Amino acid sequence: MRGLPGRRAGSAPRGLGARAAPAAARVLPCSLTHERSKDTGETSMLKTPVLVPMHQTAHADEFDCPPELQHTQELFPKWRLPIKIAAVASSLTFLYTLLREIIHPLVTSHQQYFYKIPILVINKVLPVVSITLLALVYLPGVIAAVVQLHNGTKYKKFPPWLDRWMLARKQLGLLSFFLAVLHAIYSLSYPMRRSYRYKLLKWAYEQVKQNKEDAWIEHDVWRMEIYVSLGIVGLAILALLAVTSIPSVSDSLTWREFHYIQSKLGIVSLLLGTIHALVFAWNKWVDIKQFVWYTPPTFMLAVFLPIVVLMSKAVLLLPCLRNRILKIRHGWEDVTKINKTEMSSQL
Repeated sequence: MRGLPGRRAGSAPRGLGARAAPAAARVLPCSLTHERSKDTGETSMLKTPVLVPMHQTAHADEFDCPPELQHTQELFPKWRLPIKIAAVASSLTFLYTLLREIIHPLVTSHQQYFYKIPILVINKVLPVVSITLLALVYLPGVIAAVVQLHNGTKYKKFPPWLDRWMLARKQLGLLSFFLAVLHAIYSLSYPMRRSYRYKLLKWAYEQVKQNKEDAWIEHDVWRMEIYVSLGIVGLAILALLAVTSIPSVSDSLTWREFHYIQSKLGIVSLLLGTIHALVFAWNKWVDIKQFVWYTPPTFMLAVFLPIVVLMSKAVLLLPCLRNRILKIRHGWEDVTKINKTEMSSQL
């Protein structure tokens, strides 16, 4: 697999994606010079590159890349696959939510809830796609471990589709963070909606009509307090992952620090997001009214893939498998499996 210089095939890093090349290795198409260190007077490769205008003129247009280079450069080549995955997942989730939230009441009771589309429907799509993309960040690591266990070595290359998937993890993680931030903003906008104010007045009128002095529901209060708190912590950890994926930040970290943040804290973020969705559902799992037209609610679809990833990670942490994976990643090879592979390839 392609990776960092000196990294052998099949030992790709885990997390939101492979670390970017050092700042000194990046080449910009324009003429460059480096800031001189005030202390030593020597040119430092760690300093920020400074653009120098072509022919030493002051025209702003001359800072632009030459036209011949503009036509040869690709536009976001690493983002194409992740954006396609996010677009397909968003479209399918939107249509599924639209069917349950808008079309079903229109067909069954002739109630029009189209006003829910801009906020409520979209805000149900965002968390589903966000946690799905986050699960897709860590699923290839599970598959890679299974492949290495099957091959008995880390020196055999991964399949091309898995290699491409692993190289897209950084972009998938950043898209997941972006959608999670949008989900938080949309959720904060709930009290500002006019429809919410009308509904609040309706609840107050019904409470007075029923002669209730207190509308406090203990388990519902606990449910909201817990899942909001989990969502905040999960989003904060996801923000930390996004910040450490910035090249200038990742270059300042050691490999062990970068790996710990992206791998360990990333799984914690996925776990918190999954628990956040489960607590939000609370007792809706057994509520028959949630299964509209025999379709499961969206939160069930949201937690399916994350639960699969978390359970797979837990299985791979078993000592019998964990020790074998660590041996393989440190260079140990299972001779019996390698011999069988060579014999089958010769046949």
